[in-house]
Amino acid sequence: MLRPVVLWRLSPRLGGPAVSAGSCGRREVASSVPPSGSTSPRALNIFDRELKRKQKNWAARQPEPRKFDYLKEEVGSRIADRVYDIARDFPLALDVGCGRGYIAQHLNKETVGKIFQTDIAEHALKNSLETDIPTVNILADEEFLPFQENTFDLVVSSLSLHWVNDLPRALEQIHYVLKPDGVFVGAMFGGDTLYELRCSLQLAETEREGGFSPHISPFTAVSDLGHLLGRAGFNTLTVDTDEIQVNYPGMFELMEDLKGMGESNCSWNRKALLHRDTMLAAAAVYRGKAS
Repeated sequence: MLRPVVLWRLSPRLGGPAVSAGSCGRREVASSVPPSGSTSPRALNIFDRELKRKQKNWAARQPEPRKFDYLKEEVGSRIADRVYDIARDFPLALDVGCGRGYIAQHLNKETVGKIFQTDIAEHALKNSLETDIPTVNILADEEFLPFQENTFDLVVSSLSLHWVNDLPRALEQIHYVLKPDGVFVGAMFGGDTLYELRCSLQLAETEREGGFSPHISPFTAVSDLGHLLGRAGFNTLTVDTDEIQVNYPGMFELMEDLKGMGESNCSWNRKALLHRDTMLAAAAVYRGKAS
């Protein structure tokens, strides 16, 4: 099961090279992707961002990527619903970590005049989903947004920020590019996501190999988000928890879907391989927990 999803809405905000948001049409611009392995000086270097880029690109290049898009499309739809709940329109919007454009496809041009979509995976941008909104696709890292201050009326982000090494910096970047009366609506996986898979792998590896390594990436606790958002400069915070339960026949089917989503583990301290006996034992534990 994948759970929960955290959604927040923030409005208004307080108080590298820049890209002006004045151009129009649909295009792709390579910019603001830092060198492989780079991160902000203060950040914990937990995730291999270059590996995550490769995972997302691999997923986007599959013959039937929509087979694995069901969760991201559902969350994108829920974020769009949150945007529609706000009684105003947004001439210029930004989607941070857009993937294949899971939010824009659910928005209309009466509400959003134009949207910039950014992601670290170039193939996700090239294979983005259809939308009626004028769109600009930009290759950019969530921690290094290449936009000027006070640019956007709306910033959205769906199931991307849990992979950044410096979440406070990413939130500060979003705050920086928002206009003073701008709105930020986002969602990320919460702390209990993949709990059954995490426990199954830990129990099996401890029993078979005398210890365990982290196989599931760490997720931000819901209780920490309000503090992080406030520290980034946002006010009028609304933080919700939506539980989306997805049932799988077994552990291997779940792992296949995670790979197809581009959501495989990319922690630097991940263990490359597990013994076959350990995997089979973990699958048996998972079946017991999921039943």
